Amino acid sequence: MKRFNYRIFIPAGLFTLLVVYACSKSFTTIKPLAAVSPDVLANSFGIRGILIGAYSMLDGIGGAGGSEGPWSSAGSNWVYGSVCADDSHKGSDPGDQQDITPLMRWEENASNGYLADLWAARYDGVQRANDVLRTLPLAADMSDADKTEATAEARFLRGFYHLDLKKVFGNIPFIDETISYANGNWRVPNTADAWPMIEADFQFAYENLPETQSETGRANKWAAGAFLAKCYVFEHKWADALSLLHTVVSSGKNAMGQKYALLANFADNFNPAKNHLIGSGDPELVFAAVSSVNDGGGANNANAGDVLNFPYGGGPGTCCGFNQPSWSLANAFKVDGTTGLPLTYTNDNNLPDLKNDEGINSNDPYTPDSTTPVDPRIDWTMGRRGIPYLDWGIMPGQNWIRNQASAGPYVPIKNVYYSSQTGTLTDNSSWTSGYTANNILLMRFADVLLMCAEAEVEAGSLSNAQDLVNQVRNRMTPSSTWVQNSPAKYKIGLYPAGWFTAQGQAVARKAVQWERRLELAMEGHRFFDLVRYGTAQTELNAYVTHEVSSGYLIMKGASFKATSGIFAIPQHQIDLSSLNGTPTLTQNPGY
Repeated sequence: MKRFNYRIFIPAGLFTLLVVYACSKSFTTIKPLAAVSPDVLANSFGIRGILIGAYSMLDGIGGAGGSEGPWSSAGSNWVYGSVCADDSHKGSDPGDQQDITPLMRWEENASNGYLADLWAARYDGVQRANDVLRTLPLAADMSDADKTEATAEARFLRGFYHLDLKKVFGNIPFIDETISYANGNWRVPNTADAWPMIEADFQFAYENLPETQSETGRANKWAAGAFLAKCYVFEHKWADALSLLHTVVSSGKNAMGQKYALLANFADNFNPAKNHLIGSGDPELVFAAVSSVNDGGGANNANAGDVLNFPYGGGPGTCCGFNQPSWSLANAFKVDGTTGLPLTYTNDNNLPDLKNDEGINSNDPYTPDSTTPVDPRIDWTMGRRGIPYLDWGIMPGQNWIRNQASAGPYVPIKNVYYSSQTGTLTDNSSWTSGYTANNILLMRFADVLLMCAEAEVEAGSLSNAQDLVNQVRNRMTPSSTWVQNSPAKYKIGLYPAGWFTAQGQAVARKAVQWERRLELAMEGHRFFDLVRYGTAQTELNAYVTHEVSSGYLIMKGASFKATSGIFAIPQHQIDLSSLNGTPTLTQNPGY
């Protein structure tokens, strides 16, 4: 998509675009037609085009952002949600993508290029949604019902982009369709709480979107309900969250009309052969950014934000060794050999590291651990030497890692395609096969179930919370879901009847939070979860101590502070907001 440089608060409009790139049947990607005027767009066809443009920013790529590369504003939030938490290391060489390092160490300043890109990209999405809302009243050929549905989709997207901004930056301006240069009101302060307006957008979408959609990638009623509930969870509005989550769990359906359910095979969530066909049967999918390859778009519709996050020097992608899972994450999957339950519910520095090949050349002998019991999700979450890696064969260790000494022994796997999919579900026109058709999973049903479990704990309904956690754990019990022909010792068990109640609310809360870590690891959630739990300072400083002791010296001296839970407002945006030398935007505390 054509890139623009404009003040992010200015609704520059998409009247010069009739949006994105070519793809076969997806609603979110069609061939660009031409530059057009507002009069031409003020009809059902034009509204459709502007709405597609708003959807197209879900992957974080295009428009005003991206000066640091598409990874800086990736829809997966792998930098902000995983690297800035205890899920993963930056990876690669220390000097590559240097703006990530201060983010990872919680030492970034307001000039960080990654933050500037993220802010620009998400507000680009906001403005595209607002363009739909501005143009809709002029579309004389649309019925009131069609206008209402288009309004609901646009408000869902506007709510989504603001929610993402709120999670990262905390104090944000809420930009609606009334903000414009013409109205002279484009300098919007960030001192008002944005939550009520974000809630209102999702509430309108929940009340006005249909249960089903005829085209792939469009939001439906239940996606809106799930994201509204996520807002309540972030705000600790537990009663509101619980009521709505009960409804979503019991009645929710995907956009094709299938009742929400967990996939039988955990790994299918991350298999592009499965998840890129979201219109044809994925009951676990709540909402995703659609990806497509080999469609004539030159990889512009592929999942570009995760293109750096592949093994280096061999195997899939061949680039670039970023987002390497941490030692702490590997340790989190250790379980009790008798019960199959987690050994700990915190970053326990007393746990010895799971056996790994740190410092051992791929040509040297190495025997993987076959005695330590681990949750089988570990090997669908990270690649470990000696363990089968999808259909690529045995993960060879150092030969797949760019700089093991500075980034550790593990590689990511959830974003990776299968060897048999090379050239069909990877783009053939690109410099790397890391441009894939792997959709960006913005919410899946496991997330909904675990949010509901959290709300049950806060309501004191510990037995209900345990049942929900056991639903998530239960799909990993059949041996068919485990890594085949692996030497690892897999064990996972359900919490026995009455366990949550006997342990009490505080322990039950930790157990639910830990289950989120295991289930959603490397999916861009962890940092934001820790912050909303109120445990980020304790957990992340314990994480630093552990990772440094394990050899990740780039984190030596890092310290998560009370103000580190939200990131710096980009200085460029503060400067642009100034009137007569006085900025409208206020910098976050600590920067």
